[in-house]
Amino acid sequence: MHAELYTDGIEEITVGGSIVRVDLVTVSPTERDANNAPKRVFCQRLIFSVESFANSVDVMQNALQGLVDAGVVRRNQPRAPTETPNIAFQAERTPPSPSPPRSPNASSNFR
Repeated sequence: MHAELYTDGIEEITVGGSIVRVDLVTVSPTERDANNAPKRVFCQRLIFSVESFANSVDVMQNALQGLVDAGVVRRNQPRAPTETPNIAFQAERTPPSPSPPRSPNASSNFR
């Protein structure tokens, strides 16, 4: 049997050179915030090469489309961003080139 990992989500994605780090979080059974709600706490880090990260995103988008097609997931209209996503770039970047319009269903983590 292979080890399995459960996560409640992604907290931060950090790109440094050719490495992408994805910090996974879980809801703490003991830690609480000011409103007495469970805190999201770091639990594991995934480390990818840029190429393998891009391939993984493609696989996840295909899986999401399959869930939408099966009616398991319904896509909502995008809302105005309320918070800046937690993405840190540690390498110098060239100015972005013009790109085609983003799908309204794309994650705000990947702009």
